[in-house]
Formats: sequence, C-alpha cells, structure tokens
Amino acid sequence: MNKILSYLSAKQIISIGIVFVSLLVFGGLTLTANSLKRSLDDQRIASRWSEDGDFAQVSCFFADNTTLDFNQIMLFRDQIGKSLREAAFSNEGRGRLFIDSYSSFGTINLRSERSNLETKAIGIGGDFFLFHPLKLVSGAYFSGNDLMQDSVILDEEAAWQLFGSSNIAGMEVTIGGVPHYVRGVIRRERGRLWDAAGLNTGIAYVSAESLALYGRTTGIQQYEFLMPNPVSGFAYRVAAEKFGFSEDVMVVIDNTDRYNIEPLFKVITEIGTRSMQKYAARLPYWENYARGFEDILAFLLVFQVIFLIAPITITIVMLILAYRRRKWTWIQVFLRIWDGLKIFILFVHKKIIKKRIE
Repeated sequence: MNKILSYLSAKQIISIGIVFVSLLVFGGLTLTANSLKRSLDDQRIASRWSEDGDFAQVSCFFADNTTLDFNQIMLFRDQIGKSLREAAFSNEGRGRLFIDSYSSFGTINLRSERSNLETKAIGIGGDFFLFHPLKLVSGAYFSGNDLMQDSVILDEEAAWQLFGSSNIAGMEVTIGGVPHYVRGVIRRERGRLWDAAGLNTGIAYVSAESLALYGRTTGIQQYEFLMPNPVSGFAYRVAAEKFGFSEDVMVVIDNTDRYNIEPLFKVITEIGTRSMQKYAARLPYWENYARGFEDILAFLLVFQVIFLIAPITITIVMLILAYRRRKWTWIQVFLRIWDGLKIFILFVHKKIIKKRIE
C-alpha cells in the first residue's frame, strides 16, 4: 500500500479520497431512499400484487361538489371489466385482475356502555384495507364488500375511551342508535409529517353506507383501483377517460412509479409552485403523506446526483491528466495486448493437448 501511495502526489491522494467518500455517501443516500420507498405500504399494492411490474395503482380524488355515487362506481367497474375482457387479459395464477376501493370523509358519534365519542370517520367501500394495510393492535380488517355493513375499526385512543381496553374485537357500539361491532383496533401513525398530513386526531373506519346513513359526510371523494398496465400510463388514461370528469374537479395520480427518478426530477422542477393550490379536490391524509415523501425523496435525489457527479467528474479529470502525462504509445499498448493474447492461446492449446493425452 505504501509503495502505491509513493507513486501518487498529494493532490491525487486527496482526489481519490474525495471519490471514495462521495461514493460511500451516494450509496448511503440510495439505501436510505430505497428504505423509505419500501415503508410506504399505501403506495405499493401494485408491487405487492405482482412482482412483474405489469400492474398499476391509480388514485382519483374529487372536489367537494363532485362526489361519486354507487351507480358511477358500478358503471366504472363494468367498463373496466369489459376493457379487460376485450384485451384478453388472463388472470391465470395471479388472482383478480381488478381491485378497487372508495372512501368518504365525515364525523360520527360512537356510543358504548361506558362512554360516548364524537370522532372523525372514514367511510370505506371495496377492498380499502388492501390498499391501506393499517397496523392492527388486535382484531382484523373488514371489507366494504361484506354483506353486513355493521363493522367499525377504532384507533387505540378511541378504544380506551370507549371500552378502557384495546382488546375489544366483537364488542358492540351504537352509531345513530344502530348496533355496530368492533372488528379491530389500529395503531395510529405518529410524527410531524403524519400530523401535518391530517392524521393528528383519531379516526374511526366504518362502511361508507353507515357513514352516509348515521353520520355526517360530504360523500365519496376518493377512489382507488389496481389493474393491469401493459404499457406505461395505460391505467392512468383509463381513469382520466372513463370517469369523464374535468381536471379542475378530479385529480388522477399514478402511484406505481411516482417515486422513480423521472417523476422525482419533475417534483424538483416544481419547487416554488408545488405547494400552491391548483385544484379543488380534497386530499386524504395518506395522499398528503405521500406527497410529503415525494418532497423528501426529491431532496435526497438532489444530493444523490451531487455525490455521484463529483466522483465521476474527478475521475474523468484524473484520467485526462494521466493520459496527457503518459509515457506510452498506443502501438505499445497494442503490442502488449497482442503478446498477452498469444500467451493465452498457447496456454489453452497446451491444456487441450494435455487433456487429449490423458
């Protein structure tokens, strides 16, 4: 090692050190970014559903005065099913080809034998908890497709306030005087980003039907689906075209590739205008959180680029300087390579002859 260093100048040693440290930092930033991406379960149903990258997750958010109704959802499902049949997509070995969920904001009053609680609520339909696998403390999820729409999921705070325990699966609460049953208790996410995203208070999850009948809500304003995506942007265009709403009342987001390099570079170019309100749609806490992560990952990407460009630039400069100071010619290089090739051919030839003799 000392012998190698003796051939290098102080500037060369410093340059090599900068290259090494920069690559280490770049590797650390890359590992951090990839770890953050894997932590966002709300954005990863496509990769969880198919490892081949041939499915897409798309989210649609609607303005307060443009809520969906069940007939529109059923019509959209029928159109998607028809499109998949016409395209002859096969679900052999892959389960369902189309999954969706919808949700609405609101408030409800929960009453148990012990207490009474007025809380924010999200009314869910379809396979909501496939898209949003909340952390269960006890119990299980329920489906918006269940025949009986009388289930509720509480967070730990609500569970303790209503029952004095978090192990309450099967216990009864009344909503608008109608019995509902606790299916599970979840752990609410904590942290500055979650609070800013809108998860700063407890939320109860009930069926969209229960929230509409017994609570207060502005109607269905979020719709998400998973479907095959044979070419980039196919599922996104399906949502934009089949619903038929204009961009000023509906926001469509392709969640599948939003944290790839190209979309993150777009986020970087929108610094200064990204935070401005450009549409009337109300975003749920999980989308606000996802957008916050876009900013964080875009910030990391800037530094990844810096710490990658620096060593590449230094290496190129060092190679150029070494080339200019060279004491060899291309003829000499060619002759050295030719000599090495002849030695290799001779070695292989001897091996073949030896094997034949044996």
